[in-house]
Amino acid sequence: MGRRHFNFVEAIASSAIVILSAAQANAQPHGQQGMSGRAGPPPPPHRAPTFSNPRERWLAMPPQDRQIFQRNAERWMQMGPEERKIMREREKIYRAQVSQEVDTALRNSGLHLEGEKRAQFEQRYLQERRRIEHSLRQEIESKRQQQLPVIQERLKKEFAEPSPASTSTSGPAGSSSPKK
Repeated sequence: MGRRHFNFVEAIASSAIVILSAAQANAQPHGQQGMSGRAGPPPPPHRAPTFSNPRERWLAMPPQDRQIFQRNAERWMQMGPEERKIMREREKIYRAQVSQEVDTALRNSGLHLEGEKRAQFEQRYLQERRRIEHSLRQEIESKRQQQLPVIQERLKKEFAEPSPASTSTSGPAGSSSPKK
């Protein structure tokens, strides 16, 4: 059963990485791109090996990619059928959109690439796009974290119960502060 169970998990994990790649690109950095505190140029593009054996492919992955892969596989296994269907549809839409953007970028560049060169261009475009998206997500999250305390304090004041001393001097309770 151990080997059979491993093959099942391996098959699910392989499917999960394909289907959750859109969510991965939007939710987390891919591969080494998550190390934003690192100085220097971005890492060279990581070409996925073309191994037919999933075990060889797994062993060839960098440790950080393995962790991301494992988290995605676990998330996939916990999803219900309807959630999986939604993720598949999102992935299909995402791939179509990215494919169209790659074609547009290639056309706008004036380059006429075929075969391996085109695949390399597409890979680099996707890598840079993920890097930009990751950077923007970090920037938005930073701004959100700065603004949350202000919102919380404002809401705290707005929804605070009036103290007993202030209600006796201010008149009816309904006219003390307007609610939005």
